[in-house]
Amino acid sequence: MASLNSYKLRCSIPGHEMDVRGLASAVFPEGAFVSVSRDRTGRVWVPNSSPDQGFTEMHSMSGHSNFVSCVCIIAPSETYPRGLIATGGNDNNICVFTMDQSQPLFTLTGHKNTVCTLSSGKFGTLLSGSWDTTAKVWLNEKCMMTLQGHSAAVWAVVILPEQGLMLSGSADKTIKLWKAGRCEKTFTGHEDCVRGLAVISNIEFFSCSNDTSIRRWLVTGECVQVYYSHTNYIYSLAVFPNGQDFISTGEDRTLRIWRQGECSQTIRLPAQSVWCCCILPNGDIAIGASDGIIRVFTEAEDRIASAEDLQAFEDELAKTTIDPKTGDFGDIKMEDLPGREHLVEPGNRDGQTRLIKDGQKVEAYQWSVSDDRWMKIGDVVGGSNQQTSKNVMYEGKEYDYVFTIDVNEGGPSMKLPYNVSEDPWLTAHNFLQKNDLSPMFLDQVANFIIENTKGHVVGPAQPAGGDPFTEIIRDVLFTAVFLPTGSGRYIPGSGPNPSAPSGVADPFTGGGAYSSAALRQTATNIYFPKTDGVTFEQANSSQIIAKVKELNGGAPPEHKLSEEILESLQRLLVSVSEPNSSMSPPSIQEISVLWKASHWPEDLVFPILDIMRLAVRHPQVNETLCGEAEGVQLCNHLLSLMRPEGRPANQMLALRTLCNCFSGRHGRALLMAQRETVLSHAADLATICNKNIHVALATLLLNYAGCLHGQPDLEAKAQCLSVASRALETVQDKEAVFRLLVALGTTVASDQTAQDLARSLGVNSQISKYSSVSDPSKVAECCQLVLKELQ
Repeated sequence: MASLNSYKLRCSIPGHEMDVRGLASAVFPEGAFVSVSRDRTGRVWVPNSSPDQGFTEMHSMSGHSNFVSCVCIIAPSETYPRGLIATGGNDNNICVFTMDQSQPLFTLTGHKNTVCTLSSGKFGTLLSGSWDTTAKVWLNEKCMMTLQGHSAAVWAVVILPEQGLMLSGSADKTIKLWKAGRCEKTFTGHEDCVRGLAVISNIEFFSCSNDTSIRRWLVTGECVQVYYSHTNYIYSLAVFPNGQDFISTGEDRTLRIWRQGECSQTIRLPAQSVWCCCILPNGDIAIGASDGIIRVFTEAEDRIASAEDLQAFEDELAKTTIDPKTGDFGDIKMEDLPGREHLVEPGNRDGQTRLIKDGQKVEAYQWSVSDDRWMKIGDVVGGSNQQTSKNVMYEGKEYDYVFTIDVNEGGPSMKLPYNVSEDPWLTAHNFLQKNDLSPMFLDQVANFIIENTKGHVVGPAQPAGGDPFTEIIRDVLFTAVFLPTGSGRYIPGSGPNPSAPSGVADPFTGGGAYSSAALRQTATNIYFPKTDGVTFEQANSSQIIAKVKELNGGAPPEHKLSEEILESLQRLLVSVSEPNSSMSPPSIQEISVLWKASHWPEDLVFPILDIMRLAVRHPQVNETLCGEAEGVQLCNHLLSLMRPEGRPANQMLALRTLCNCFSGRHGRALLMAQRETVLSHAADLATICNKNIHVALATLLLNYAGCLHGQPDLEAKAQCLSVASRALETVQDKEAVFRLLVALGTTVASDQTAQDLARSLGVNSQISKYSSVSDPSKVAECCQLVLKELQ
């Protein structure tokens, strides 16, 4: 098939009534694509066999109560072999459609503001970004994770081919790389809102911005190239299959084709905002714009529009009016402009623009390399001799208008500055946001602007968007922090190992030799799901009390514990750690003394935390410290001791105390209610190089997984998977790895959605290296069982 090496119009599709805001190439039918619009609809377009090489609307989709701003295709699956269509809207919702139905299959709710970007990944994973500053990960109709970290609207998201890696671009001018729900890297360099992202490969991606630049990045953080050609906001990007060439669209009325790092072709459009683009399987390009028309461009000679249609497109372009402030013309002085004779000289490059004076008009022309001629692209208005200059000052700037707006009767009035070249919907949105007003006033304010500036709006007065453009560790080694005390050195949490049961040893407490052969004879999977809590039981009461007394002896006077307090602590310790003792159960007073003593200075408190670790296993202590009244205080206190810059002994014992809280129903209820906060704080300790901390962290995660097994709380399971995945990146100790594997197995066992999410996070490839560990063999055996679950 012959190629022109430059794109020309194939067809114009006038199906939508308002701005076309999103486009996506469909898997089925062949050659089809989907569009979404401010007119609240989505439409599926299929190529027709007519001579005009156009597209026919297969059907229209509705389901949003406000304008639709983005669309993506969810890849085919066994259930939906033709794939699904996901759309995001100004109603804060995501609607998911089959390819042949006009009403949503289901609707995803959870965002608190406009959903403005969508991307799909493997196993049906969907990633969304919103003006509410968050991105969300969805799977099987549920929100699995919320990615928080941006300080302004999330304008662009994309899922990278490597499992578990996701990108988000924001109006805060940054791009963030996420892995397993955690921000791994923040990319800086853009000087304004990041509007679009596009994947090049596993390790590279493009971004575009309101700063008029396109950047090429490595996922490791380096910006390897910056591309300039656009003269206004850049809204969208798409990459050709070769992974090198790409296209971009923006507020400068253009589609630009980039080859070998250079802008090789510029196509002007008769619409101010070219919102979106996509590349079809045959290499054609579809673009959507603020005039509600979809236009398709092609390189193939046999698909080019007729001469009549090409001329009609050129005529339409010539009739448009251009504001120099939205193009690359600068301030225009008519007396300095040449006449038509200037068009005799050929241009230097494709897309070059030239202004000429024709009587009292200024006309803009663009050089077309393929046609070897200058094409008129519009009449320019707004030059220094043509339009009255701004003359209203507000906050140090000149504006065409400054309106006084009264939103609440009797309340203070507000000022709304406006220039005729601006989008009234954008101005209205920024005004509402600045004054903390409800978005419900958006149309009312925008229509007020349009009504009161009639006759002064540059170009067609269409609602062009309603989008907020302008929103828009240290390593601590667990070394000799405890001094020897006589012949027996106190080590927190230590004590004699419990005797091993006969037969197969417990793989967690391990009292004797571990026999994999015996395991194979007794069960195929003794590891997970593990639903009974794992606790830290070992204790040497005499050494713990001796350490408390030793530290108390050297404590400053204001922190010394009285003999009465020491005796109370000793009585409580004996009663909770020696079941056969004749001591009475802990009293409320003794528990109160323990709580107060746990606030000892951080360099002294670790043996008190060891007493608390043992005490919370007792039903009376568990109920008193973990009950509704005191439970949150206990959690907050332990979390404060777990901060990454804290003392390793305190971090470990705080984690172990949380693990032991699971031994009572009050503790379980408390920790399940505080799960999100507890696990997010605990996950930060994975970076500390300390095997005791890692084992405690893995045990805490395992206890959470056990409580969640059989429960429908997918967001909680997603956090467990995320924390386990992140911990496995740094944890080396084999016991900690084993417990993390059991936690993973317990989370995904008998839960298809959790299994799908684990696969999408790349857990399979992350843990496969443990399937061949020979010592201890329980690591390999558990790993193989988890991998079997995820097949």
